[in-house]
Amino acid sequence: MTDTERPLAPDDLAHRLTEVFDLVGPLYRRAQRKVEEGVPIEGLSVGVRAVLNLLRENGPMTVPQMGRAQALSRQFVQRTVNDAAARRLVESIPNPAHQRSSLIRLTDDGRAAITAVMTREHALLRQVGGDLTDADVTACVRVLTAMLAFLDNVDVD
Repeated sequence: MTDTERPLAPDDLAHRLTEVFDLVGPLYRRAQRKVEEGVPIEGLSVGVRAVLNLLRENGPMTVPQMGRAQALSRQFVQRTVNDAAARRLVESIPNPAHQRSSLIRLTDDGRAAITAVMTREHALLRQVGGDLTDADVTACVRVLTAMLAFLDNVDVD
């Protein structure tokens, strides 16, 4: 086993993960600005885009479910859902499991909007380059997933 394959000592790991945190913030903010550059095309805020994509990936969900999935307050998600509903991108439907918490689902317009955003983002991300390998991306996803799981108990409401 080489040094790069050996697990890090806790202090060394903490220092390396700090490097990841220091990159994630600017990456998120720049990605957010890039998404919002498409406002004239799709007219979606980052929040609405996140809701639409969550519904695209998971099907109908309640607002609390979306809040937990995105680590956002229920109130923030509700405002975002209201914005999307006002634009007829999502609609409320009865929830057979819980009468007081409706399910939110994509409308045809919402599906078309998120498909357009995802297509544009895919084209942009194809340009990343840097000779990244599948193993590089797999390792990145593994690290970010572990960090997210560690912080899973943080209250967002």
